[in-house]
Amino acid sequence: MFRKRLVWQLFPSFLAVTLIALVAATAYFSYTFRSFHLDQTREELRTLAGVAVPQISETLAAGDTQALDASCKRFGQASDGQVRFTVITPIGKVLGDSDENPAVMEDHSDREEIIEALRSGFGQSVRLSPTLAKNMMYVAIPIRRDADAEPVAVVRTSIALTAIDETLNHIYISVVWAGAAIALCAAFLSLLISRSISQPIVRMRRIARLFAEGQLNIRVPAAGAAELDELAHALNEMATQLQDRILTITRQRNELEAILGSLAEGVFAVDARGRIVSVNNAAAGLLNIDRQHAQGRTVEEVIRNVGLQQFVRDTLHSDRPAETDVSFPDEGGRFFHVHGARLADPRGRRSGAVIVLSDMTRIHRLENLRRDFVANVSHELKTPVTSIQGFVEALHEGGLGDPEQTQRYLDIIAKHAQRLNAIIDDLLSLSRLEEVGQRRAILFEKTDIKPVLETAAQLSRIKAEQKQATINLACDADIETRINAPLLEQALVNLVDNAVKYSDQGAAVDITVQRHEKEITIAVRDQGCGIAREHLDRIFERFYVADKSRSRKLGGTGLGLAIVKHIAQVHGGHVTVESDPGRGSTFTIHLPLG
Repeated sequence: MFRKRLVWQLFPSFLAVTLIALVAATAYFSYTFRSFHLDQTREELRTLAGVAVPQISETLAAGDTQALDASCKRFGQASDGQVRFTVITPIGKVLGDSDENPAVMEDHSDREEIIEALRSGFGQSVRLSPTLAKNMMYVAIPIRRDADAEPVAVVRTSIALTAIDETLNHIYISVVWAGAAIALCAAFLSLLISRSISQPIVRMRRIARLFAEGQLNIRVPAAGAAELDELAHALNEMATQLQDRILTITRQRNELEAILGSLAEGVFAVDARGRIVSVNNAAAGLLNIDRQHAQGRTVEEVIRNVGLQQFVRDTLHSDRPAETDVSFPDEGGRFFHVHGARLADPRGRRSGAVIVLSDMTRIHRLENLRRDFVANVSHELKTPVTSIQGFVEALHEGGLGDPEQTQRYLDIIAKHAQRLNAIIDDLLSLSRLEEVGQRRAILFEKTDIKPVLETAAQLSRIKAEQKQATINLACDADIETRINAPLLEQALVNLVDNAVKYSDQGAAVDITVQRHEKEITIAVRDQGCGIAREHLDRIFERFYVADKSRSRKLGGTGLGLAIVKHIAQVHGGHVTVESDPGRGSTFTIHLPLG
């Protein structure tokens, strides 16, 4: 929207008032002067008509129409042809005229001035003459033989208004030029006055803009006028108070941002329409959103979660704090505990809400792991314990009488006791690996890894020979890194035993070591049954087995791969798996090169 400067608002106003007054005065003067001139001309025509009446009355009484017409022409010549004299009978017949032949002139009984003169003794009009085709002023007075007698004729004088208009035009032109000169002077004075009024205000506006830009240490000078001085003082007071309040608000904002930025919980605020007005770093990270992009947008535009969107709406319309749990299944199964509270403005009206997000994903997963772990341990322990209990009861109920049956029962009990012992040993190994204090107590030394791998292969050859399997090791002698030899040996034994266990009779297990730019990889490849793709993400969990019936048959505890994963982690590395059903599996331990 175009806005004019103050000087260009004041100047046209002053100039318009001056011009309106000047035009009004000129118009009034012109109208008054014209009216005065017309009145004066009318009186002169009346006087001329009155002067002509006695002579025309005598000629009319003599009945000499030619002499009457000659008298009219003589009167017209006496006025230099400017005034027209006409004698007309009451019935409208023209008896004499100073400009035309009366014999050819039309009936004048309908002329306005003739009718008025016959009725009231004096008639006048201003109209276009059909004879001369000019705008004329007419004055008519009746001729009576006696004071009380009816008029016998009407003497009419007239003059063309062209001469009057020409005279008035000369006067108007003079007035216009004088008015133009006065208008120029008035415009100059109006501009000076406007500038004198606007300059202090413009200066105040410029300083107020500097206030808006943050330069609150500037002050508005006095303007001279009392009202403007009061305005300058008010602006200076406002600048002082604004500076104090901005400093206070800035300090409070910095403190609040520091507090919110240091919180692990995500915090964001919305206005009454559900538009995001503030997001801390934790909330941006938890919700995977951009802080700058989120400002001013609705929750529905930024956060693609129906549960959280509905919680924000409920909080905005609730008078009490609210809380709930919200899950984000599309982002790897994340879980948040959400608190919400309504915000109010200084008048107590609803102005928005603040939402606090607590990331419960890890706790939720740990709880699930704990629940699964307890269920799995209970299941794994219950099977051998139940078997042991059953065969012990069978022995108590008379099985001791048959030495062969007794021996078979004891072998089964010993087998299940060994399974219990293996499970307990694996659980203790996992516990030690997961304990932070034990991790710090683990000693690492830089050594060649080939001897460690040879020892692990040698320990696994007993089981390999039972299935006529071969173990092939390919490792350069100079490959070394920082390791804990017993732990790495245990991890390799677990991987090789699994490879032998799930391979067919007479298959080969390959152990390959490669040195890369930043790491060393130890790959154990078998030619077994392989693992389906849907199980690959979970096979390193405790007690998780892809084929439970096969695992039970082969006697696994379900903890071997979990131990391998933790051993790789305490070395600062990780373990990966690649597998195709029916084509075997490759487990690779990645160790940092150090």
